[in-house]
Amino acid sequence: MARLKDKFSTEVAPAMMEKFGYKNVMQIPKIEKVVINMGVSDLTMIAGQRPVVTKAKKSIAAFKIREGMAIGTKVTLRGERMYQFLDKLLNVSLPRVRDFRGVSPRAFDGRGNYTLGIKEQLIFPEIEYDKVDKIRGMDIVIVTTAKSDEEAREMLKLMGMPFSA
Repeated sequence: MARLKDKFSTEVAPAMMEKFGYKNVMQIPKIEKVVINMGVSDLTMIAGQRPVVTKAKKSIAAFKIREGMAIGTKVTLRGERMYQFLDKLLNVSLPRVRDFRGVSPRAFDGRGNYTLGIKEQLIFPEIEYDKVDKIRGMDIVIVTTAKSDEEAREMLKLMGMPFSA
């Protein structure tokens, strides 16, 4: 069983029930899925799952993009893979970021979902430095069932998300 999933059920859930006064276990917010958007195929190694190619919805002349052109890749992780990825992100990858002082506590969308931008794919242990042709960033969206940002922030903090002060 994923280490983070275990931590959620033993530490995070009881702490959330106490802090927000939930009457039922089903009221505790959970992480529903993690979506990773990126430009290239390194995504398969990082997420451990084959990405879907995203296509342009409309043409944009300034960016030389035509409708239907492949413009990126994305992966949606759920269940066991999602917890394994989050565990790797929080405990291995984020600490490898140069001059890391924590992630922004303000990147919530108002509905309890958190978005994190990463500038380079080199922080993931699966990426071999010698084989990287170009440094590319990615967006990681953590979708939760929390009704407010405060609930989601507390849950992610208890799970080990290193928020900056």
